[in-house]
Amino acid sequence: MKRERLTLINGTEIEAVPANLAKGRGNETRRLLATHDYLLRRKADGRFIAVSTDTRFRLLLRDGKTRHQCESFLGSNDFSESRNIKQVQAMLDFLGISQHYGDEHDLVLMPEPATLSFAGYDRYQRPLWMHDEAGQAWRTMQSAALQDGIRLEAISGYRGHAYQFGIFKRKMARGQSVQEILRVNAAPGYSEHHSGRAIDIGTPNEPPAEESFENTSAFAWLMEHAPDFGFRLSYPRDNRHDINYEPWHWYFAR
Repeated sequence: MKRERLTLINGTEIEAVPANLAKGRGNETRRLLATHDYLLRRKADGRFIAVSTDTRFRLLLRDGKTRHQCESFLGSNDFSESRNIKQVQAMLDFLGISQHYGDEHDLVLMPEPATLSFAGYDRYQRPLWMHDEAGQAWRTMQSAALQDGIRLEAISGYRGHAYQFGIFKRKMARGQSVQEILRVNAAPGYSEHHSGRAIDIGTPNEPPAEESFENTSAFAWLMEHAPDFGFRLSYPRDNRHDINYEPWHWYFAR
C-alpha cells in the first residue's frame, strides 16, 4: 500500500489516512501513529480500527470482522466502483428516495475516487481532501485572493457516500423529512462533494454555509475570479437541481 504520504486511500469500507495527519485518540494511539504510515478508519462509523505500514497492520479494535476488513483492504485495496454504487442504491432504498432521483433533478451519480490528495487544512484545522487538480487549483486561487486582500477558507471538501447518508439520518432523527433535507443536501451518491472536486468556501467572521456569504467581499471576488481557476457556482438561485441557493458551494469543472 505504498503511496504518497499525503494521499488518502479510499476503499469500499475503509479509508487510509496518512498517520502524520491523523489526530490520535489517546496516548497509545498517538504513539502507534508515530511509528506507522497510515491510520485505517471505518467509513460507516468513523471508528479508528488499525494502524498500518505497507501490508502490515496492528488492530485498534480487536475482533474477527475488523481483522478481515483490514486484510481485505490491504491485500487488494478493496475499492470497487460497482460495489460502491450498490451501496448507494441501498442507502437510497433506506431513505425512500426514488431510483430516478438523478434524472428528475439533473444530478449525476458520482462514485467515490480511489485516492484523494491533501489540499491543506479547512477552517477547523481538519485535513482537506480533494481531487489532485482541484486541490492544486483551490490553493492557487486561495493565494491569489489573499494577494487582493481577500481571505478564503475551506469549510468542507471531499465527503463520502456514508458521510452524506449520516447527514440524512441525523437530520431525520431531529424530525426533518427526507424531502426537507433534499432541499439543502443532495441524496447520497449525488453530492458533488463525493467527486473530490467540490469545496464549500467561507471567509473569517462569517458563519459557514449561510446565504449571508453572498454579501461578503469574498463572494464578490469569487464571482469575478473563480472561473479563471476552473471553479463554478453549482447552485445559483432557482437552479435546475431543486437545491436551495448555496453561494458557498463551488465546483472545479476543468
